[in-house]
Amino acid sequence: MKKIFDYKTEWSGLKNRMAQMFNSKSGRTVLLAVDHGYFQGAPAGLEDLRKTIEPLLPFCDAVSPTIGGLKSSFNPWVKTPIILRATGGNSMRKPAELDDEIVTVSVQEMVNLNAIGFTTSCYIGLPHQTDTIANLTTLTDEAHRYGLISIGITAVGSDPVLGKFVKGEREDGGELTAEDKKDALKYLKHACRVVSENGADIVKTYYCDGFEEVVEACLAPIVIAGGTKRPTKEALEFTYNAVKAGAIGVDMGRNIFQNENPVAMIQAVRAVVHDNMTAAQALDLYNSLKGKK
Repeated sequence: MKKIFDYKTEWSGLKNRMAQMFNSKSGRTVLLAVDHGYFQGAPAGLEDLRKTIEPLLPFCDAVSPTIGGLKSSFNPWVKTPIILRATGGNSMRKPAELDDEIVTVSVQEMVNLNAIGFTTSCYIGLPHQTDTIANLTTLTDEAHRYGLISIGITAVGSDPVLGKFVKGEREDGGELTAEDKKDALKYLKHACRVVSENGADIVKTYYCDGFEEVVEACLAPIVIAGGTKRPTKEALEFTYNAVKAGAIGVDMGRNIFQNENPVAMIQAVRAVVHDNMTAAQALDLYNSLKGKK
């Protein structure tokens, strides 16, 4: 696993902010993604943003909202570190243009809002690849002057070929073939390396078979995206497998807030990431917590 901190080097603002979002004992992180509304509108589970996030905040190490979500729905007394979504300009109303993003939050505004870092999508292999990489590099260059964390996301937009890696199935609903899995590994190795080569401090990507090779090829630590909503057992299994393969945590949204028992789910995910529970042990924990206040 790639090291996040080297305590032998001198203190810096960037390292201090990293320390805020990583558990000091496990060296890993559980990020809660609640920024989906910037292109999805009001997805299931996020209709009332404040009602959704407040019970979950005690169990995540950092939370990633949009600027609108932060200003409208977060209590200013919240101590959970904020990672702001910094790019957008797209919408599901024009799905073919999902890879066409612009910078929507300035670094000065991140500082004003006391965010510790930002996320930006990079659409490797899609028509607006150059523009989205430029978003990452421009923001990272300025953000590092203030010691803010840069998280680059390997996004796939509405591309039907790349999308199957996220959904875990083919367009026809069938299971991924051995060749599909080989393609996924090749693509994610390439995409993660490109994003890290362009300056991201952390790369957010999807889990695939052979994930150890993705981790090894990437120059920055990797957190796993939850992707589309999956059954509880399956979501815990890929979380366990990703951490075992070298991921330094998760940045999960729909598999938590769309779960039938979101508070139980985030605690189960946390147990896998920080307490080294197996997927089976975490599922037992989840079942024991269901229905409890």
